[in-house]
Amino acid sequence: MFEHHHEKLLPRRTFLKRLAKYASISLGLVIVSLVIGMIGYRVFEGYSWVDSFLNATMLMGGMGPVGTLHSDAGKIFAGLYALYCGLVELVAVGIFAVPIVHRFLHHFHLESEKKQDQ
Repeated sequence: MFEHHHEKLLPRRTFLKRLAKYASISLGLVIVSLVIGMIGYRVFEGYSWVDSFLNATMLMGGMGPVGTLHSDAGKIFAGLYALYCGLVELVAVGIFAVPIVHRFLHHFHLESEKKQDQ
């Protein structure tokens, strides 16, 4: 999937295509998670779609829910969703960072090989 440490560094254009691919995977994960949150707020608290969107995005962003939660099921959902969102945030950033970190490390590995050859 990624170039081996003995191979040349990818051209910038190819790297940007790879980065776009990983960014879209990361964004897709965030969008799916947002939809899960919206459905959960809609089902467990009876919020409108707009209020569900607001609460889900605020929770995903770490701000917490905006509206008052009235049902026990809604409170449990919000707690579990908050834990889930924290994990999704880490995973999404990790997925996006993989090609960047790989290129950075690959670049310095090639530089150290050049110095050893001299």
